[in-house]
Amino acid sequence: MSPMANDVNRLIDMLYERIEDAKSPALKPNMSMVDRDELLDLLDELRAQLPVEIKRAQELLSARDKFVEDAKRDVDRMMRQAELDAKTKVSDSEVLYAAKEKARQMVARAEERCRQLYQVTNEYAEDALARTEEAVQMALDEVKQQRVRFRSASAAKMQEQRDKLDGRTLPQEDGGEE
Repeated sequence: MSPMANDVNRLIDMLYERIEDAKSPALKPNMSMVDRDELLDLLDELRAQLPVEIKRAQELLSARDKFVEDAKRDVDRMMRQAELDAKTKVSDSEVLYAAKEKARQMVARAEERCRQLYQVTNEYAEDALARTEEAVQMALDEVKQQRVRFRSASAAKMQEQRDKLDGRTLPQEDGGEE
């Protein structure tokens, strides 16, 4: 796992920890009071790290593509060399057959190696992208949950204040003269 992925996971762990450690108001165990600035700072940090992870995944894909292109060039070079070797050994049909067979085997090995390397790089890139996607989704889910909790807590607090105000009797004004 890359150092950046560790940073993303660390930030997500910190968010979970802050939420789990948050105190609940009396009589409202399903709600939590959290330091909004601290959580927003963590989310900002997380937001800053995610593009770095995505860039790393794109770099891996580019490296894979370059590697595949290099392997193809190697195969082409080996094919040309094999054909050249076969043409220079035209002394008799047995030697020619052996050269063609050797060239075919070399090409087959090179193609197999290219296929294996392509598969490995694809698997690695897919895994890196999946981890990045998972981290992004977890962060997004956490932000959505926090928004719902915040709205719920805010609405409850506003209702509590309204109830307090409704319970008070306001002084009545006289008509002015006694």
